[in-house]
Amino acid sequence: MKMWKGHVAVKTVITITDIGEAKIIPSTGQARFRTRYTAIVMKPFKGEVVDAKVVNVNKMGFFAMVGPLQVFVSCHLTHSDMKFDPSVSPPCFRSNDEVIQKDTKVRIQIVGCRVEANDMFAIGTIKKDYLGQIRDD
Repeated sequence: MKMWKGHVAVKTVITITDIGEAKIIPSTGQARFRTRYTAIVMKPFKGEVVDAKVVNVNKMGFFAMVGPLQVFVSCHLTHSDMKFDPSVSPPCFRSNDEVIQKDTKVRIQIVGCRVEANDMFAIGTIKKDYLGQIRDD
């Protein structure tokens, strides 16, 4: 389930506590119910550190998903020794001890968030200590 209200994404409804009286929507045959529920939500904020999965890599940076939130990490917000390597398949960002490519797990710090009508995007960084590739050792 994906609903946006303000800066919050409702990930899943846990319990429905109350369902109000139905109101018929004219000329559609549908009904609307006022419902109270308990849910797990996601509200990203600036400075938050999250674990994500890389979904796309290009020369400008990479995109990663944190649940329903898409985070872009620019090549300028990666470690200084990390370079884009287009010659391998799949393309990746590579340094002496890290490789970030599609399906890599990474730890990202959110530096900004943007909300649109039906979606939410964030900008992240891996430039600080303890951020970057997460190894499955």
